[in-house]
Amino acid sequence: MSLIRPVVGLPTLTWLRAFEAAARTSSFSAAAAELSLTSGAISYQIRALEAHLGFALFERLPRGVKLTPMGVAYLPPVRKAFEELADSTVGLFGGSER
Repeated sequence: MSLIRPVVGLPTLTWLRAFEAAARTSSFSAAAAELSLTSGAISYQIRALEAHLGFALFERLPRGVKLTPMGVAYLPPVRKAFEELADSTVGLFGGSER
């Protein structure tokens, strides 16, 4: 019997969704519209993620946001994880045709 070790220390999926959307759009407002949230909610989730990780992921600019070097490094594995999760879900349960 194999032991399944619990995954600890991971940020919440909500924080990661906010990060990915804001990084992709370079805007907390655009990410908020995409995720049906307020820009304040996106900002809160990003701040929580940054506090959890101990690193700034975004540079706040007068118009929009820009990824920090740590944000640039973190984005590809976050995107890959979401893509793998989406692929697994569609593979196991089918697409939106249901």
